[in-house]
Amino acid sequence: MIGRILAFAVLVWALGFVWFGVALPRPAGDERTAAIVVPTGSGGRIERGLALLRQDASPQMLVTGVDPDVRPAEFMAEYRVEPALMECCITLGFSALDTRGNAREAAEWVAARKVTSLRLVTADWHMRRAAIELGERLPPGVSVLRDGVPTRPSFATLFREYHKFLAAWFLAMI
Repeated sequence: MIGRILAFAVLVWALGFVWFGVALPRPAGDERTAAIVVPTGSGGRIERGLALLRQDASPQMLVTGVDPDVRPAEFMAEYRVEPALMECCITLGFSALDTRGNAREAAEWVAARKVTSLRLVTADWHMRRAAIELGERLPPGVSVLRDGVPTRPSFATLFREYHKFLAAWFLAMI
């Protein structure tokens, strides 16, 4: 009996991993939101957020988890951000060190600005966990549009992230 239960658990885990790796979140459509939140990390995230900001998909953007040594001028030079866009519309968040910290920093920023809808821009493999962590901390009534940046994650990245996702999901359920 214990063998069957263990075999069933392994089967559920394996099927979940296949789903996690094959059905990665995709980029969102043209919906407009009140804000964009971009956790730092793998390439393409900040570029995607800036492109959306320039396309008027949102009037403001938070980049969370920025290294404290990065200065706004360095950010502007690295991503070719115009001074006017930086001044009006981009906030650099320096307090987050990980995904949970990104969620906490973003939730505080959202609450302070009374944002009612946001677009979460992150890597496709990171989206599910980032959305869970953020959803746990956002004020009530804030809608989140998931915008997955397409990547080519390695097996090791998917394997690690799947287990982090399971842990975040489990903690959100209790």
